[in-house]
Amino acid sequence: MVSGLSRREVNGRLLPTAVKIVIAGGFGVGKTTMVGTVSETQPLRTEEILTDQGVGVDDVSGVERKTTTTVAMDFGRITMGEDYVLYLFGTPGQERFWFMWDEVALGALGAVVLADTRRLSDCFPSVDYFERRGTPFLVAVNCFEGSRRYDLEEIQMALNLGPNVPVMLCDARKLDSCKKVLIDLVLHAMKVRGVGDEEPVNA
Repeated sequence: MVSGLSRREVNGRLLPTAVKIVIAGGFGVGKTTMVGTVSETQPLRTEEILTDQGVGVDDVSGVERKTTTTVAMDFGRITMGEDYVLYLFGTPGQERFWFMWDEVALGALGAVVLADTRRLSDCFPSVDYFERRGTPFLVAVNCFEGSRRYDLEEIQMALNLGPNVPVMLCDARKLDSCKKVLIDLVLHAMKVRGVGDEEPVNA
């Protein structure tokens, strides 16, 4: 999906470019919510109810009221103007499902790493993963009610991110906020990969 980002012509009509985006982050950070908020189609979800079998395995500190978990992936789609169709793949957050990440991330233009300032260390595995793969990514801090607010520079330093990794605030429950994150990611990833053009990506 990544190479060139060129549009394909069928029967004299230019089709939007298909772009794969990964939504990653720790357990309970809002990945399923973001995909569901922004998807223009009914999102595919693979959620299961948390059971006693996860006790001692899944760290639910800070999200004790969470009752379900993604066991494979979330999937959604959103069209950006006439040029791009973004296919969104949400990764499972628990460590026991990390073996699936390679398949989910294959062919992705870039990734959104969702972060929760109450459990900031939970997004370290995602940051490390995309850095190792050389996948362009940005960090979107999901603003949960009651969570402490930090300057973006503080978050960037706490995560030991380079100056070329964007950090922004978002609300995974709000469509406009999610769209802004995705547009910024696409522009960032295109710049890093040296593909596409300089025209703005419209929602």
